[in-house]
Amino acid sequence: MKFRSCIPEGEFLASSPRIPRVSAPEFPSGRDWLNTTRPLSLAALRGRVVLLDFWTFCCINCMHVLPDLSYLEEKYPDTLTVIGVHSAKFSNEGETEQIQKAIDRYGIRHPVLNDRDFTVWNAYGAHAWPTFALIDPEGKLVGMASGEGKREVLDQAIDSLVTYHRSNGTLLPSRLPVPPKADVSSHLRFPGKLDIDGNRVLVSDTAHHRLLLLDWDENHPETARVREIVGQGAPGYEDGSLTQARFRDPQGVRFDPRDPMVAVVADTGNHALRKIDFRTRAVRTIAGTGVQGWALFEPSPARSTLLNSPWDILFLDGSLYIAMAGPHQIIRMDGKEETLYPVAGSAREDLVDGAGDQAALAQPSGLTTDGRRIYFADSETSSVRELLPGPTPRESRVSTLVGKGLFEFGDRDGDFQIARLQHPLGILWDDGLLLVADTYNHRIRALDPKNREVVSLTEGRSLDEPSDIKKGHSVFLITNTNAHEIVFLLPSADGPVLGKVDIRL
Repeated sequence: MKFRSCIPEGEFLASSPRIPRVSAPEFPSGRDWLNTTRPLSLAALRGRVVLLDFWTFCCINCMHVLPDLSYLEEKYPDTLTVIGVHSAKFSNEGETEQIQKAIDRYGIRHPVLNDRDFTVWNAYGAHAWPTFALIDPEGKLVGMASGEGKREVLDQAIDSLVTYHRSNGTLLPSRLPVPPKADVSSHLRFPGKLDIDGNRVLVSDTAHHRLLLLDWDENHPETARVREIVGQGAPGYEDGSLTQARFRDPQGVRFDPRDPMVAVVADTGNHALRKIDFRTRAVRTIAGTGVQGWALFEPSPARSTLLNSPWDILFLDGSLYIAMAGPHQIIRMDGKEETLYPVAGSAREDLVDGAGDQAALAQPSGLTTDGRRIYFADSETSSVRELLPGPTPRESRVSTLVGKGLFEFGDRDGDFQIARLQHPLGILWDDGLLLVADTYNHRIRALDPKNREVVSLTEGRSLDEPSDIKKGHSVFLITNTNAHEIVFLLPSADGPVLGKVDIRL
């Protein structure tokens, strides 16, 4: 089987109802279906246009096309059926239960088929995530496309098919029942990242599209109290007061070491950086415009530059470093918050070390520092990598500690050469060790750069896709994302003790 990684753009291969058509391969039986009351078949969907979306839930490009799919579903509610075909890259993604959690996290409302063995993928000749296949009301495959930025061409193709088949009498408008939204009775919903400053904890309550500022005493780590709720709790892009501001899927958060009454948020879904001032009780945008861009290759004004899914942030030497998951880069913003500079990443998704302008990264999602070097979780290569920032990208240097490539992953401790991770999202430097949220292995692991060894700190499935880890004085906090909770980790002679933090209003 030949794969290409998640790709940002591609060509639509066909769209006219008059070109030669072939029968679309039917869905196999005996597969798990989600977001629908029954298994679907193309035969039963005759009379409707069907759009297949081949995706995998780790893929940033697959996340980016979800608004396009929602737009098309809303525009053609009676004539279009979108079906997600989930063909998993990582073994964790092949589990139906984990796919359902991803569906809930991303707010997907259309049916999804678990294609864990790539039967449908191979039948349609898909080669990259995301790939789209367009099927007409007579069950014929009329076009395929890969990558982002396909809203307009898909819209035109669907409109053409609807017009053609309506005039031919082969269009049979109807609607599939929409399943109810998942109900999560928790203060948190898929929390992404957090930061700690003394007895204050700031959490990105990602799927609630808000931030929670907590009071927390690590002498009693099992409880925390909500001090502030930042954001309306509905997705949007709006500056203003703490209660007026709106965010969209926020991830990385950091208290500003120069002024702990200020914090910065990677507002991932809005492709922006937002500053929270708890003194003035206001939120404002400091980088990005709310519109998705691509890669950064030259210094650019922070407020007018289009960002691309900033996922984590880190203060170092007066600058703010930004993990740009979308274009596979690390960039920085100067201390005056005026200019963005490229640091590392050629915008090609891969694992290639070397000078910053030539190095290839793959969805960097977590940042930490020892005070000189930056270490980052490079999620799509399941790796932990090191960046020594220089004055320019050419003078910066990237190297890899653990990880071998886009399709090399596993669940293994040991020497750096043999250790394997699976889509890590969080990382923390702690007294000579790197603690990693090994997300798809549901573990916290410790990497020892001096002895070049990896050991697991947690076992089994005690966590569920943890995304971040931070340390107070001696107690660690973990965002246990799929369990909608914050977990404390208390080191002890008999091994780490895990416990849930009870968050109270």
